Amino acid sequence: MKKIICGISFILLSSLCTTAQTDMRIGAMLGYGSEIESVGIGVVGEIPLFESFTIAPSFVYFFPRDHVFVKTSIFEINGNVNYYFMELESFAFYGLGGINYTNVKVKADGFGLGDYSESDGKIGANIGGGATFNFGKNWVPFAELKYVISDFDQLVINAGIKFNI
Repeated sequence: MKKIICGISFILLSSLCTTAQTDMRIGAMLGYGSEIESVGIGVVGEIPLFESFTIAPSFVYFFPRDHVFVKTSIFEINGNVNYYFMELESFAFYGLGGINYTNVKVKADGFGLGDYSESDGKIGANIGGGATFNFGKNWVPFAELKYVISDFDQLVINAGIKFNI
């Protein structure tokens, strides 16, 4: 029974992917997080699912923020679905939604107590939108704005470039 379900799932997913845009993309981006008030760097992928929908996994590491004796750093892992609702020749707009894992690490030095370090991770949701700009090349610049809804809420602005693979 498991083999039959797996076989049917494979056939359905294969047929969905054949109707999608043919280009998978991978790229790099710069971001800014409103709560950590820091710039981050990251990687992003875009995998066609079916017409107008893509899966967009990403990873962003925000540079540590120093507050006197305390250093805070954040990274996030995202699994978004992008829905392209307007596609023109030179640009396209999309809405995004997905799941987010954010990890915050706080490290304190001093205070006569020695070194102290603690980290915590939370799962949340992403909601937002973005745009891609088509120059007819093998690469596509993009910009997006999203809000992370979790115990570590923050607004994140990303911009970068994706390469067709």
